[in-house]
Amino acid sequence: MAFITLNKNNFFNILDIISKRSKAKDKIALVLKDNAYGHGLLEVASLAQEYGISRAVVQSVAEAKKIEDFFEYILVLADFPKEKSKKTRYTINDIKTIKQFPKNTKVELKVDTGMHRNGIAMSELEAAFEMIKKQELRLEAVFTHHGCADELGEFFDLQNRNFDEVKRSSKELAKKYGFGELRFHSCNSAALFRTENFDEDMARVGIAAYGCMQLPSAFDEKALKPVLSLFAKKISSRELKKGDRVGYGATYTADKDCVVSSYDFGYGDGFLRVCSNNYSTPNNIKLLGRISMDNSSFLSDENELLIFDDARVVAREAKTIGYEVLTSLKADIKRVLV
Repeated sequence: MAFITLNKNNFFNILDIISKRSKAKDKIALVLKDNAYGHGLLEVASLAQEYGISRAVVQSVAEAKKIEDFFEYILVLADFPKEKSKKTRYTINDIKTIKQFPKNTKVELKVDTGMHRNGIAMSELEAAFEMIKKQELRLEAVFTHHGCADELGEFFDLQNRNFDEVKRSSKELAKKYGFGELRFHSCNSAALFRTENFDEDMARVGIAAYGCMQLPSAFDEKALKPVLSLFAKKISSRELKKGDRVGYGATYTADKDCVVSSYDFGYGDGFLRVCSNNYSTPNNIKLLGRISMDNSSFLSDENELLIFDDARVVAREAKTIGYEVLTSLKADIKRVLV
């Protein structure tokens, strides 16, 4: 069966670098949504705990429940409480949803500073504080999310200025409505690596922690090495004659006599079909023809094949981003720590 390896040394080295940028290990909130970006939720949670990470960010209550034993603090980005939890905080993404949170729920208020995806409008800030107070919720933090931190341009600075205004107003409103001291956070991976003097309460770090961040060359961090490698095992081999064709649609024609093997990794496992006829492995072994649901053909007779060790390379061939390559990997593929 195809399998994934996770490089512990690379992961810990990355966390060392992130700790220096965030100025403290306990300011790292590791983003583990979508099966830890395809790396394996429990596998990465265990490694993070070993390193000393105490904070995590997930998408759902189901994810939070699975990792509750590994972290002291968990932020759920897009779900509502199903049961009480001392460790879990919930995001308010829309002022209209405040009434849906049970009394005494620990919440963090997300403010839209220009991305226009999730979060209350800046103009709704006081109204949100008032409603949170009336609902008797426990407001702990105010945060935002950057939409353009990984691209050059003025929008990153604009959102930073907007969030500075939100922070000033929130501190005043916290006093007015009787809340305690609030935490503030805005940095995702790209924003953290673009910020020279990080001074917020935590950074929500996702793709950088897995070594697949893509930034303009002026900001790129070359020391981040990918954590995940994907291997596939041979199903069968055959000898082809010049002119023989391979796979669905017969889209590859052998230009000489050769040995071709199929390997147990296809689009049903997360190998993007758009890579068909347009990909070579890190060892320069060519993919032949169309990717099938459960297998793919390569110009090789090896029993085990490294499909990729850097999702960004596959992403370039597929004209997408490393996030999509990684999160497409199915959860039932075996993950092995190396």
